[in-house]
Amino acid sequence: MSTATAASPAPVTTSAPEATEPEATEESAAARAIRRVGVVGCGVMGAGLAEVCARAGLDVLVTSSGEDGLARGRGRLERSLAHAVRKDRISDTAREETLARVSFTTDLAAFRDRQLVLEAAPEDEPTKLRIFQALDRAVEDPEAILATNTSALPVMRLARATDRPGQVLGLHFFNPAPVLPLVEVIGSLLTRDRTRRIAAEFATAVLGKQVVHAGDRSGFVVNALLIPYLLSAIRMCEAGFAGAEDIDKAMTLGCSHPMGPLALADLIGLDTVAAIGTALYEEFKEPGHAVPPLLSRMVDGGLLGRKSGQGFYTY
Repeated sequence: MSTATAASPAPVTTSAPEATEPEATEESAAARAIRRVGVVGCGVMGAGLAEVCARAGLDVLVTSSGEDGLARGRGRLERSLAHAVRKDRISDTAREETLARVSFTTDLAAFRDRQLVLEAAPEDEPTKLRIFQALDRAVEDPEAILATNTSALPVMRLARATDRPGQVLGLHFFNPAPVLPLVEVIGSLLTRDRTRRIAAEFATAVLGKQVVHAGDRSGFVVNALLIPYLLSAIRMCEAGFAGAEDIDKAMTLGCSHPMGPLALADLIGLDTVAAIGTALYEEFKEPGHAVPPLLSRMVDGGLLGRKSGQGFYTY
């Protein structure tokens, strides 16, 4: 990273929370006292969050809407841990211990004793609102933190679905969650400062991640910058100006990006890219945020990228 020099302009402050490191206070102790975590959702991100928390030694309870979803989530977790063993990132013993820390349920009421809940449901606002209403009823500890992993939806609207908006915030992890180190910490205007500090300390001291603090605007930091870039690449491909492979090759070899934009869109999931683009467009009404017709048709056809086996590339 570059550092500021005497000639550098002073950074402009915005309404985003100040990105300071949490002090060694009662709040630091509260973060380290979190031992029981709930994860809502068994998709790619939900399974990844369960793995991250279980590998950190936490008791993890995962929920999905049905037994089939739980079975798929359990399979994702097992495959990811097996891959980590093959790559010598963890031992066979650690893999078994991690699996033993994760349990599964279809009943959100089982989250009654959770100290932190990470919601990783599909990027659909009505679904997430129903989940937060149910979590508010189920989780008994009034100091428990309810966190959403939304990529773009306003945290404020999810917080208002509960009677504890001060305990609701965004903790936005990135896929694959066990590998990528970043977590965006997003507080709404109603999130308590103490909640934000505990969440940031939990992400860094307990999970070993690095955090950036962002204000509650659609896309936060990463997706507000990334998604318009991906949508521009899709428009270029749609217009026939260049093919997918050439677009990706141009950005990897010409700009030193580790992955081209269309391969990255496939990795994220084209349905997720479209949902984030829609949320950005609804908030800012910028033409560059509008979802291209090609992307809409691919999502309609179930061509979602890696998760479906077919997107801009075949997997």
